[in-house]
Amino acid sequence: MIRLPALLAVLLAAALPHAAVAQQPQPAQKPAAAPAKPAAKPMTPAAQAPATPAGPSASHLALAKEVMLSSGIARSFDSIIPAFGEQIRQAAVTRPELTKDLDEVLVSLDPEMELQKQSMIDTAARIYASRLTEPELNEIAGFFRSPAGKRYVETQPQVLDSMVQAMQTWTQTVSEYVMVRVRAEMSKRGHQLQ
Repeated sequence: MIRLPALLAVLLAAALPHAAVAQQPQPAQKPAAAPAKPAAKPMTPAAQAPATPAGPSASHLALAKEVMLSSGIARSFDSIIPAFGEQIRQAAVTRPELTKDLDEVLVSLDPEMELQKQSMIDTAARIYASRLTEPELNEIAGFFRSPAGKRYVETQPQVLDSMVQAMQTWTQTVSEYVMVRVRAEMSKRGHQLQ
């Protein structure tokens, strides 16, 4: 079960690095000093490079967001906020007189919750942009725009459901197989396992 504090921690952790960078004070300008003697060795281009690279461009972020949305990953965010509402409803079960008002309050918060979801989508797009170059994202977005890419996304939920079922069967089968093999090998060594 997803906990409300866990989502808040994730959202804060994702937002704080960006806010901290944006809010760092700029160093004060020092008054002009007397000209210094030339350095013995000129600085190399690497030494003159800025300490931190610039963030991704607007087009880079837009492609990252497109890939994230068109790949279907954003669907995972769709179930999180309703799960919080359900947790709150379950906690209020002991006070049935709150049900009507609580349902109305939760519905009234839908626009705010949509903004929260969009914030996470923006964060996820930044993560994509930090890991993939703009040309790579352009190529990936092209795939998801194609008929095959659209079909891939469309069938993903059913494929994943089938894979989960298949893995459950496979896990049980392999577990039994390993136990049979271990018993046989241990028996060869004079040990009997139950």
